[in-house]
Amino acid sequence: FRHIKYHEGIVLKHSETGQELFLTHGHQADWWNYTFWRWSRFLVRVLWKPLNVMGIADPTSPAKNYKELIKVERRTKKWIAENNNLITIVGHTHRPRFPNPGDIAFFNDGSCVHPRSITGIEIENGEISLIKWQIATSDDGTLKIVRVMLEGPRKLIDYKTE
Repeated sequence: FRHIKYHEGIVLKHSETGQELFLTHGHQADWWNYTFWRWSRFLVRVLWKPLNVMGIADPTSPAKNYKELIKVERRTKKWIAENNNLITIVGHTHRPRFPNPGDIAFFNDGSCVHPRSITGIEIENGEISLIKWQIATSDDGTLKIVRVMLEGPRKLIDYKTE
């Protein structure tokens, strides 16, 4: 993919309310991944990938290290508060978050790497929801994919920015 352009985040604007939603992976709030991303990429590819195959987890990953997860979430919340409570949807920590209206508008889509399910954020008809797609067994014993609503739907307008 030579000459491909990529962005660290994207801002979506709701066509009716004019609300802006900031979407990003979440690496920006992880000091190691943001500042030393070249080293991080090298270590993940060369060191951690083979170690993961042997069953050794990366201790620096916020998804696997609770202290790092808390630091990343704290930095993200601080940034949101400093930016007029801009509705922000991130990943990176693999911990789903769905705030109540009036709280800091920090959503985390969860994870798409679970063996039998994925979580995500859905935005439809001016509403936002946290959902899970999972494998389930039907009454006749066959497997099927089902959509489970974890949180919401809540109106985006309820997450007013200042």
